[in-house]
Amino acid sequence: MNKAALNFCRIFVGILFIFSGLIKANDPLGFGYKLQEYFEVFHMPFLSGMATGIAILLCVFEIVLGALLLFGFWRKQVTTGLLVVIIFFTFLTFVSAAFKVVTSCGCFGDAIPLTPWQSFSKDLVLLVMIVFLFRNRDKINPVTNHAGWQSALFAIVLTFSLMFSQFTYSRLPILDFLPYKVGASLPELMKIPAGAKPDEYLIMYNMKNKETGETKVMSDKDYLKTEIWKDDNWEIIGDPESKLIKKGYEPKIKDLQITDASGTDYTKELIENPYYNLVIVAYNLKDSNEEGMAKINAIALNATEQFNIRSVLLTSSSAQDADAYSKRMKLFSEIFYADAVPLKSMVRANPGVLLLKNGVVVNKWHYNNVPSFDELTKMYFAK
Repeated sequence: MNKAALNFCRIFVGILFIFSGLIKANDPLGFGYKLQEYFEVFHMPFLSGMATGIAILLCVFEIVLGALLLFGFWRKQVTTGLLVVIIFFTFLTFVSAAFKVVTSCGCFGDAIPLTPWQSFSKDLVLLVMIVFLFRNRDKINPVTNHAGWQSALFAIVLTFSLMFSQFTYSRLPILDFLPYKVGASLPELMKIPAGAKPDEYLIMYNMKNKETGETKVMSDKDYLKTEIWKDDNWEIIGDPESKLIKKGYEPKIKDLQITDASGTDYTKELIENPYYNLVIVAYNLKDSNEEGMAKINAIALNATEQFNIRSVLLTSSSAQDADAYSKRMKLFSEIFYADAVPLKSMVRANPGVLLLKNGVVVNKWHYNNVPSFDELTKMYFAK
C-alpha cells in the first residue's frame, strides 16, 4: 500500500507540475502580467520589468521538477525543491484568498481559471502529497541509474521547456484560451442574452443606537422588514455599502470600450465593420517594438491604398504620447484608445495585429510573424 501510494503521488504530482508549467509556458507574457499583479500587491514594483523573464524561468522550473520526479532522478534535491515551491505557493495563495489581493491565481493560466480559495485548496492537497514524497524520498526508484542517461534526459527536458517558452513568447500562444481567439465573434461575446440574470446586490447599512451605543449591520431588506427606520433611536452611520450576494451572467468580453481622443465611443462601429479591417494593438507605445510597428504600418498603408481596408491602432497610452509616436513613426492608421487590460488579452504582443471581418477574428499575429502584404492579399484581401 505504501509503495502504491508513493507511486501515485509521484505520478500525480509530476504530471500536474508538468501540465501547470506547460500551460503557463504556452502564454508566458500572460503569466508575466499575472506576476506583475502580485509584485504590485506585495509592493515590489522593481520586479515588474523582469516579470516575463521570471515567468519563463518559473515555467521551466516547474516542467523540469515534474519530469525529474517522474524519472526518479536526484530524488533528494527534487523533492526538496518541490517542498520549497509548494510551501511558498501555499502561503501565497492563502494570502491572496484571505486578503482578496488577487482575484485569480494564474496557476493554470487562462486555461483553467481558479479562484484564490480553489487554488489554496489545490496547494494544500499537493503539500500533503509532496511532504509524503519528501519523507519517503529514499524509496523513489529512478528509471535508470546511468549518470549519462540521467544528464541527457535532464538536458532534453530543460532545452525543450526553454525553447517552447521562447517560441510562444516570440510568436503567440499555441493554444489561445482568451476571448479574442481566432474565430471568435466579438459582438456576440459582448452581448448579454435576453432573460439572463444580472448580479444581485444587497445594500448594507451600518446602524447605531443613540441611547445604548449598540451597533449592527443590516441589509436594506431587513431594514424595511423590521421597520427599524420608525425607531428614532436608530440612525444610519456613514454611507451604505453594496454587497454582492449572487453573481449573475457575465459576458466573456465585458471591459472593451474603444474611444477617440475626445472620448467618443467607437466600439460598435469598429468591431462590427462588415468588411476586412486591420486592428493594430499596442497597449503601451513606449515599450512597443518599433521595427515591428514599421512593418505593420507599411502593410496597413498598402491594404488601404489597394483594397480600401480600414486600419486602426488601439492603445492605452495617452493621446499626447500617441500623437507624438504617430508623427515620429509616420503612422498611417487612425488612433483609438482602450484600457490596457482588454488590449493585453486581444493579442500577446506589443504590437500585434488582428484581422477582423464583421466582428469575427479572422486571424491575428505577433509582430515577429506578420505575413507580408502579398501573402495577406493572396490569403484574404483578393478573395
